[in-house]
Amino acid sequence: MPERLLAAATASPIAPDDAPEPGEWSAREVVRHLAAVEAEVWHVRLDALATESFPQWPWVEPGLWSGPGDGTFEGALEVYSARRAATLARLDELDEAGWARTGRHVVYGVLDVAAILRILLDHDEEHLAQVARG
Repeated sequence: MPERLLAAATASPIAPDDAPEPGEWSAREVVRHLAAVEAEVWHVRLDALATESFPQWPWVEPGLWSGPGDGTFEGALEVYSARRAATLARLDELDEAGWARTGRHVVYGVLDVAAILRILLDHDEEHLAQVARG
């Protein structure tokens, strides 16, 4: 996904720091949001599945991550890339029982790891399209 975001931002006629329309996020802001979602949503859910019996998840709407590197598209992409790599590492560590564990989301209902990944991928595609549109 980080490579696809970079390609979409590079191909866009709009600079990564410029919002395509007033009130919309720039490509850098989209990546800052994705970095926040990795830590505040996907890591939290996967960690809860590993440590709790049938965790309960509220609706979470992360804003824009802020921290070192958030001032440039490249810096934000680096943070997002590291966080996505950490998500993938968590998935690599799962055994068959880990993949079968479930929790309940207030909106989506009962989710196993595969269902969480489907939501993750849908969220990725939504924001990738946003960057590609410029």
